[in-house]
Amino acid sequence: MKHIYLVLFALLLPAGPAWAISDPSEALPDARQEARAVQIGQQLRCLVCQNESIEDSGADLARDLRHIVRQRVAAGDSDQQIVAWLVARYGNFVRLRPPLEASTILLWGSPVLALLVGAGAVWFARARHPAPPPPLSDAERVRLEALLDT
Repeated sequence: MKHIYLVLFALLLPAGPAWAISDPSEALPDARQEARAVQIGQQLRCLVCQNESIEDSGADLARDLRHIVRQRVAAGDSDQQIVAWLVARYGNFVRLRPPLEASTILLWGSPVLALLVGAGAVWFARARHPAPPPPLSDAERVRLEALLDT
């Protein structure tokens, strides 16, 4: 019996992202428009989950954004117009891949900046590390042994 549950779970696991559309009436009746809406939604970030697209998220705000995208697709807006409309309201953060602009240069450059800071810290730490002391001379070794014996 335990194996049946594992098999069912394994079969249902890939369908996880499909659970995001909670209401079948949310989908557009025209298959081409629905495919366009899904494609646009895959480019947009869920502002609640932040690591998922609005198509993959089950959050209420993602559902609202999916609804807006579908309304605008049905109204005949282009993909660029729909994304621009959402960016105007939520900023470039709503895009999963924000464009390279003056305002996003730090976002795009932060991985390189982090690597440079880390490399600089390692170099600085190694440069400050003092050289090991020279080995003890025979006279110093005899004196140390005498001190340790007492």
